[in-house]
Amino acid sequence: MDRKTALEVLETEFLTRYAARAEKGNYFDATLYEKYNVKRGLRNADGSGVVVGLTEIGEVHGYYYENGVKKPVEGGLRYRGYDVRDLVSAGLSEDRFVFEEVIFLLLFNALPTKSELHDFTKLLGSLRPLPNNFKEDVIFRFPSTNIMNLLARSVLFNYAFDDNPEDNSVKNVLRQSVELIARLPVMAAYAYHAMIHYIQMSNLNLTRPDPELSTAENILHQMRGKDNYTRLEAMLLDLALVLHAEHGGGNNSTFSLRLVTSALTDTYSAIAAALCSLKGYRHGGANIKVREMVKNIKQHVPNYQDPGALKDYLVKIVKKAANDGTGLIYGLGHAVYTLSDPRAELLRERARELASEKNRMDEFEFYHNIEIIGKQVLVEVKGLSEHEICANVDLYSGFVYDMLNIPEELYTPLFAISRISGWSAHRIEEIVSGGRIIRPAYKAVMPDVSYVPLTQRS
Repeated sequence: MDRKTALEVLETEFLTRYAARAEKGNYFDATLYEKYNVKRGLRNADGSGVVVGLTEIGEVHGYYYENGVKKPVEGGLRYRGYDVRDLVSAGLSEDRFVFEEVIFLLLFNALPTKSELHDFTKLLGSLRPLPNNFKEDVIFRFPSTNIMNLLARSVLFNYAFDDNPEDNSVKNVLRQSVELIARLPVMAAYAYHAMIHYIQMSNLNLTRPDPELSTAENILHQMRGKDNYTRLEAMLLDLALVLHAEHGGGNNSTFSLRLVTSALTDTYSAIAAALCSLKGYRHGGANIKVREMVKNIKQHVPNYQDPGALKDYLVKIVKKAANDGTGLIYGLGHAVYTLSDPRAELLRERARELASEKNRMDEFEFYHNIEIIGKQVLVEVKGLSEHEICANVDLYSGFVYDMLNIPEELYTPLFAISRISGWSAHRIEEIVSGGRIIRPAYKAVMPDVSYVPLTQRS
């Protein structure tokens, strides 16, 4: 047995022997949370988030309290005070892309004039090319099976190409933010091509970013080739980017960013921290869970278009007898939204248009049935209130990306490409208005023990 093999065997045996001890040593009675009034997950007893900060960037609204009773309302999402529905409606009525306008609004706290929007869009386009040798030395040299992992590493590597990386003045952070907003879609595209070439052994076909295109158009341009997409497809992707751009300061990735920003770290470290949070399946990776659930339903329910058969299987899912055993219908429910998620509603209607264009209305109706029937199942099986269950944006986003021929490996990166605009705005707000390191407390619940000398341990 060679040395490498011997070390691998030793490591495996060691970890097998002691993993259970480590797990047991980190478990304690969950009733202690209530005993010590701990806000587990920074949540109040009713599930609402503990208020830990103030923001003027985004507002998520899904309920209110009346005489201490939670009252569900139609979901609302505002960017800098503007209803996201109005931003989307403006783009549709004027037949133009809106994401760049949303980025400007989030960063600079004002809607741009026509000339400001033109200049800003031109600036983003000019900043898309990556630094010299970045693609070869950073992305292609160390490809990854997970694009989010490579994106986080790539963002951190930008530090090495920055002549002034540690300056946390607003002007410098804005420069860094705009550069990263422009580069992230390009880094994601190259990371995907590196993965399929070096890991999946497919042909390497690269398309350079086009400075004249919108962000949505450029993503499709780099993924599918020049002019190999329709206007409706680009507009739908632009809508998805707009709807994912910002979601208040309490979501996990934005809070992660504000947490590390409060420690006065650099921009690249803060954005990388947010990316690592977004990667998780309880957050940005949830759209992948929806797609996996849909595949599972199709595999086990040959007549999944039949509402009765679909309901029977959704009951099995909720009872933890099917899919991944969690009892969750992915794409339904939200921490804040109750009656509706405005992002899901806006995306659903546009998805219907694209599904009609692409002859995929049967599949659209399948997703819609999951929304309608899944809600009924959760009410009947789990006793939940029908007024507090709604489809969230993840239910339809994966289907939209699939219709756009975007591979699943890029679903969560697309979320990041959009949300980095909100993250950047929150980083600046934390620098300007935070002024104090974020440091919550943990209650220690272990007993005191006396030290035992090594020779006396059994």
